[in-house]
Amino acid sequence: MLTPVAASASGDPTPLPTVHNPLDSQGLGGLSVETVRYGSHQRQSMDVWWTPDGQQRPGVFLIHGGWWSSGDKKYMKEIVRGYAEMGYTVFNLNYRLSSDAAWPAQRSDALAAIALARKHADKWAFDPKNYVLVGFSAGGHIAAAVGTYGDGINGLKGVVGLSPIISPLRAYSDGAKSPDPNKRRLRTAAIKLAGGCAPKGKCSRVWASMEVAWHASRKDAPMLTVHSEDEFVPPVQSQLLKQMLGQVGVPVTVLTAPGTNHSSPLYREPGVAERVQAWIAERIG
Repeated sequence: MLTPVAASASGDPTPLPTVHNPLDSQGLGGLSVETVRYGSHQRQSMDVWWTPDGQQRPGVFLIHGGWWSSGDKKYMKEIVRGYAEMGYTVFNLNYRLSSDAAWPAQRSDALAAIALARKHADKWAFDPKNYVLVGFSAGGHIAAAVGTYGDGINGLKGVVGLSPIISPLRAYSDGAKSPDPNKRRLRTAAIKLAGGCAPKGKCSRVWASMEVAWHASRKDAPMLTVHSEDEFVPPVQSQLLKQMLGQVGVPVTVLTAPGTNHSSPLYREPGVAERVQAWIAERIG
């Protein structure tokens, strides 16, 4: 179930000024861009990029990273533009940060944004039965958590995670005595996401809710995850997900790249974006 805030967030959008780009600085014509709110909190907003030509186009929802506590959709603009140029309708999400609300508010926000997009699909030339989620780092955790929410989400054909934190519990234990400052920071960030408490006692339930693989079911979306071999969110994060979803017949592909690049820098590694885009095209065309 959605939280009360997210449930109320799925009403009509509150449009901000629409920016039409008949011809932008790069000579790309035909795109329209609009920012809409899907809830009452200032962070509950998304940018929609679409081609107003009357066609229904597959959708790509992008979810930024930032330790669940920072980051903003504005930093995703280059990636958003790339998918819009390919002909997708693109939804670039902001969501409540861990300083605004504890888990599962972030998952609820993503679900509310999807619900709003599907409700107003005709306006944004969007096929509500054909879309994927792409998340980066903490955004990859949110995207993957949506992918295993309930027993499948209508129209969701795939989830991509770039350095996704599939297991906050693993991040919690890995960061306990690690000399890696990023692993220690991730442990602290996961505690904050859980409302400030460790995974025991009264807090065990929220930590269980944060564990993506524990919610695997047969109608979940196929997933693609990408990690650097030596980054602080290692490929082993995705291996349990592959095992658990595999047991119910849902395919998971885990790709690794050499080095330590994380999230967006990993996406910009040679061949990574192309591989992700090819996987998406296989799922939604």
